[in-house]
Amino acid sequence: MNPLTLILKEMGHRKVNAVFSLLAVAIAVGGSIIFHTAFAGSLQRTKRIQRDMGQNLRIVSKDTDLAHFWDEGFSKTTFPENWVQSFTNINDTINYSHLSAVLKWKVQWRRSPAMIYGLAPREVAPPGRKKPIMITPVKKGTVLLGNALAEIHNVKRDETVTVEGDKFSVARVLSEKGSGAEIRIYMHLADAQSVLKREGLINEIQALDCYCADETQDTLVLLREQLAPILPQAQVFRMQDMAEAREKQRRDIEQTFSTLMPAVIILCGVIVGVLAFVNTRARRQEIGTLRALGKGSGEIAALFLGKALLLGVVGAVGGFALGTGLLFGWGNEVLQISPKLIAWDFENLKWALLLAPVFAALASFIPAMLAVTQDPADTLRHDG
Repeated sequence: MNPLTLILKEMGHRKVNAVFSLLAVAIAVGGSIIFHTAFAGSLQRTKRIQRDMGQNLRIVSKDTDLAHFWDEGFSKTTFPENWVQSFTNINDTINYSHLSAVLKWKVQWRRSPAMIYGLAPREVAPPGRKKPIMITPVKKGTVLLGNALAEIHNVKRDETVTVEGDKFSVARVLSEKGSGAEIRIYMHLADAQSVLKREGLINEIQALDCYCADETQDTLVLLREQLAPILPQAQVFRMQDMAEAREKQRRDIEQTFSTLMPAVIILCGVIVGVLAFVNTRARRQEIGTLRALGKGSGEIAALFLGKALLLGVVGAVGGFALGTGLLFGWGNEVLQISPKLIAWDFENLKWALLLAPVFAALASFIPAMLAVTQDPADTLRHDG
């Protein structure tokens, strides 16, 4: 009788052990798929939240009156728009990304204080830092109004408003932010430069600092050191609370998933190992008979490890179906995973078929070795 037939007959004879072993492998695979997708979904939500928070670095001229800058929220000292292009001509890796040219200016709009907020339509990326944009571009001839400003003056979407003598269409009224954005008038940078009579000029470059692997490194000192040779006539400030919030979100997500996923996999591995050990104890007489009939250690080991490999393959398929099915059923509602991330991803099945049999075989290795080392005479004498 060939080994596969023996394995199938043994599994049929000890169905409970086989079913529980299969469930453990399937749960490990299904859990891994769910955790992996939930992790991707959490990262996606975090990136969206961080995008809404905006860039946390502000680069202004060294001639800026800092008392006015911090009090009013903008610098009265302007500089050429092409300063931002300096970041595209560097050779070293720097901790800046998502660089945006900005022109901000406090004005009176309909007898209310307002901040004109001109945004360049594109971000600038240093070499190797090209990423999806964070800003929301504003089309020429349109404005986005802060919620409070729109409510005060009863302005609705698609209305035409006048800003500093020029007419613009209201593309959108922003949702309530609870910050200075409530009184901003966002517009295309060229439009802002035109209405403020500051063509070709900006007064701020906004950017995002990149994660520094060395936790002992003062990243603000590093940022200033990196800025000096690029724009010696500029200075950089970091919005500390925003930077800490970003870092905390990133670390919390990594810590949560790096703890839970291994715990689930290890637990399932222990279950498979225990069940394999119980199976070995229950088959002592059978193993002794096989050894007495001349079956070698390799053949005995092949039966146990072959069973583990078979359980791994079947468990991989079952776990893929279980994990993906649960994601379709509960992923969006319970785990708040974007529907775009939930799919029958056969790349997951491929990895499951590669790793699950190895996982099951490793969990069964010690019980298999115990079976190999059993003395047939002692086993038969004990069971007789």
